[in-house]
Amino acid sequence: MQIVSDRAMDMSLEQMAGLDIHLAALTLTLDGRTYESGVDIQPDEFYRLLGASEGFPATSQPSPGEFAALYRRLAESDPDILSIHISSGLSGTLAAAQLGASLVPEARVTFFDSKTLSGALGWQVEVAARAVKAGWGKDEVLELLREVRAATETVFTVATLRYLVHGGRISHLKGLLASVLNIKPLIGVDKVSGKYVQRGQARTLKQAILALADQARVRYAPGSALRLQVLHGNNPEGAALLRQRLCEMYDCTWLPNGPIAPVLGAHTGPGLVGLVFAPQAAFTAVPAALYVPDEATG
Repeated sequence: MQIVSDRAMDMSLEQMAGLDIHLAALTLTLDGRTYESGVDIQPDEFYRLLGASEGFPATSQPSPGEFAALYRRLAESDPDILSIHISSGLSGTLAAAQLGASLVPEARVTFFDSKTLSGALGWQVEVAARAVKAGWGKDEVLELLREVRAATETVFTVATLRYLVHGGRISHLKGLLASVLNIKPLIGVDKVSGKYVQRGQARTLKQAILALADQARVRYAPGSALRLQVLHGNNPEGAALLRQRLCEMYDCTWLPNGPIAPVLGAHTGPGLVGLVFAPQAAFTAVPAALYVPDEATG
């Protein structure tokens, strides 16, 4: 069975080592030029260009035809495909994938709605790929995905709401638009709708970053064994601050810090800091990692 996802997934090179994962393209356009996120534009270049631009980036998902071409190519070697994608509540990518698969009858494609994005999507793709590599059957892999999806939380904050507002991503969040320039929101992803929900707010970006750690404390007592990952949009200092705070609170198994994909940064702008976390116990059944997690002390 082959694993397909998309470029709204964030996964470090260490996590991807030895895994066979196929990623559908997501593109962004900035100042009249179109880039394939994570392929011909990387985060450092994206934020440099964004800082010099007076406009807003635009993004686009793969077409059904592009998915059809991908599934057709993969089916030549193995027709069983598991396609795991960014939340259907945030993107039409999953719907495009389903339509594309309908054009390729020789491919047996099973779809899984991650109900999330970025690092949390990466976690789902990683555990599925590791399970497939270990010889697990499709039903076992799908059950593992459901367990990881249920156990994992995503929360992030942004330095400015301009990009989320422009992209229409937060128009439904109560209380944000009335004071859009004066607060730093804490935003999560609802596990039922797969859409953004407000988890809180702070007056400054530093306060909001530290408040992300409190989102973990709402769910888990200090000292709990957690699996965590911090991601950021050109804000390594903020990421380091959050990681330090969490190391003081929990028995941490860390995945590598890293930048979010340019196609996601196009909707959040510079300064984002995000946290993915789950109880370490939710991953005890996952086949062993091919990389060595960071030390618990961070």
